[in-house]
Amino acid sequence: MSRTIEILERLIAFPTVSKDSNLDLIHYVQDLLHSAGFAVVSIPSPCGQKAGLFARIGPEMGGVCLSAHTDVVPVEGQNWSSDPFTLTRRGERLHGRGTTDMKGFLASALALAERAAKAPLMEPLSLAISYDEEIGCVGIRQMMPTLAPLLGSPRAVIVGEPTAMQVATGHKGKVALKVACHGEAGHSALAPDFTNALHVAAAFIDEVRALQTRLAEGATDAAYSIPYSTVHIGRMSGGRALNIVPDSAVIEMEFRYLAHTPAEDILSELNEIARRVGAAFGDTDAIEITQTNAYYGLDTPTDDPVVSWAGQMAGTQGTTKVAFGTEAGFFAAEGIPTVVIGPGDMARDGHKADEGVDLSELAACDAMMDRILTDLSA
Repeated sequence: MSRTIEILERLIAFPTVSKDSNLDLIHYVQDLLHSAGFAVVSIPSPCGQKAGLFARIGPEMGGVCLSAHTDVVPVEGQNWSSDPFTLTRRGERLHGRGTTDMKGFLASALALAERAAKAPLMEPLSLAISYDEEIGCVGIRQMMPTLAPLLGSPRAVIVGEPTAMQVATGHKGKVALKVACHGEAGHSALAPDFTNALHVAAAFIDEVRALQTRLAEGATDAAYSIPYSTVHIGRMSGGRALNIVPDSAVIEMEFRYLAHTPAEDILSELNEIARRVGAAFGDTDAIEITQTNAYYGLDTPTDDPVVSWAGQMAGTQGTTKVAFGTEAGFFAAEGIPTVVIGPGDMARDGHKADEGVDLSELAACDAMMDRILTDLSA
């Protein structure tokens, strides 16, 4: 495991917060993979300040793809006990931003890549490494037109988000929305003569709360702690001054839906709510809903061969589903059997100060990588 820790120390030292460039880390990874004999394709972001990559070694057909993102969440405002961008060992844990989410897995995958260079591979090993996952899987969506033809037909993709090394077969999908509510400006002394956009927004929110009740009574999946689809209002803003009736208000919201249910059904309900609330204020077009982001859910059937294979590789039994989103749905949408497995505990460490990973879980991840290498060399 010493090589994995050595690589992890280098990865943590790159402060790849989503708002900043990840190019220094990508150049390091490219050099490592080139030295290991991988064919590497860089996939720049549209802005040119970030990049992902795809790398493969071995024959063309089949094989296993390991997927990881390079970005991390900010550390500002958090009370860290040590420098978040210096890997620090305390007892049987390694601390640093990204140790759990998800540079620990990436370090283990890169250490495997070096070992794979010396192995008689019968099937290929590939790595798909992305950017901007933490802001809603933006990077993988931008990469996919280039990445999809490169992926080929691997028999499995493992996305290395933290699952405490359990095999995760699912997570909810997400759609983010901007809801623009329109009213009429006027003097507040004559407020009843005008349509207050904040009132329109408030009426919309009341209807969304009722929608949540209906969703809780609808389709469920007992594998989740919250077993139904959810709607969430994150922000509302509007108004220019106390003595002016607001002529506009903006709601930022999202819904997270069970992967086996259509996102379009919830979106249709929200559009109908917008029409109904607008009509109550005398204008069916008073509310406009615009999608600002989305990522797929994941719902790999537990009887899919990839699930039993993944359990053998991870050395675990049983499956789980995770509350957070991942890039896994993008690979599954390409028809590739996909699971999520990685070291670390998101509830314990994800996005928190003093983020860390247990050495025992990193060792378990390395052991999984060894089994994968044996499997590809069989």
